[in-house]
Amino acid sequence: MDDLDQHLLSALRHNARLPVSSLAAQTGVSRATITARIDKMVENGTIAGFTIKTGSEIRQAGVRAIVMIEVLGKLADRVASQLRGLPQVRALHSTNGRFDFIAELEDQDLAGFDETLRRIRLIEGINSTESNILLKTSKMVF
Repeated sequence: MDDLDQHLLSALRHNARLPVSSLAAQTGVSRATITARIDKMVENGTIAGFTIKTGSEIRQAGVRAIVMIEVLGKLADRVASQLRGLPQVRALHSTNGRFDFIAELEDQDLAGFDETLRRIRLIEGINSTESNILLKTSKMVF
């Protein structure tokens, strides 16, 4: 997956109903290229489907967590690109201090969360991670 694929996944994660023309305008490539890329990601399983989440489903999310990520050297852009491609990463924030990124993760269950953490830790350039599972949310802003 290249940067265009990563950008498409990120945009579709935020709004799966974005028209191809909007995605083309955002990325500066043709609608045909966008359609071909999305079709390819569906075909190879990168995109498993398109859906919506209702407010009640968001409140009933399985496992949500914050993962702080420390990156080695000058690999931050490469690491960020790969993290944005993971569907479980709902948001990715760059930060200062000991950690370079804070990722907001959502997974169906603890086994899925464990697998996502394993995949994150295998990304070249990641030196360390620290995870905190979110137990209760009293306010969500959309």
